[in-house]
Amino acid sequence: MPGTIRSFIAFDIENTNVLENIAKMQRILVGAGADLKLVEPKKVHITLRFLGNITPATVDKVYEAMCKIQFSPFTIKLHGLGAFPNQRNPRVIWAGIREGSTQLRGIFEQLEPSLRDLGFAPDPKGFSPHLTIARVRSGRNKAQLTRCLMENANFDFGIIEASCLRLKRSDLTPKGPIYTTLREYCPKC
Repeated sequence: MPGTIRSFIAFDIENTNVLENIAKMQRILVGAGADLKLVEPKKVHITLRFLGNITPATVDKVYEAMCKIQFSPFTIKLHGLGAFPNQRNPRVIWAGIREGSTQLRGIFEQLEPSLRDLGFAPDPKGFSPHLTIARVRSGRNKAQLTRCLMENANFDFGIIEASCLRLKRSDLTPKGPIYTTLREYCPKC
């Protein structure tokens, strides 16, 4: 849509060890021979809310809503491997969130009423804290992929510090999305 900005609100993953573990798991998944589109480790993030196309004027309004959220920096433990809708029929492969999901849900629940006041419809999928690391493009080697998911269901990706909530711009290109930070909210402890 011309003149609009495809956007979402997220925590970026910046811990080098976690990014290396994501890349390691992606190599394991590729080894299963499935038809995957991997998320580049430097682009992985925990999405709090996809906004879709917004106007430039809405950017500041969303940022104002973000600044009303009360939270202190917290840790998120990324542990476990799973898939939507399920491991036997994987379409989206994710890293699980073992610790920090309560804080993420609290931020989402503070943000949602302000976004609805701005005219955003509720997300029909609801909020399910996770970190997408790959998407499945076809059913090639689905059984091997399912076995790989089950064998690595307890993979430990590591711990990150969630301290800055970001409003991100997403530009879709033939080589994949390009993400740019539009606004950043980093509350003090």
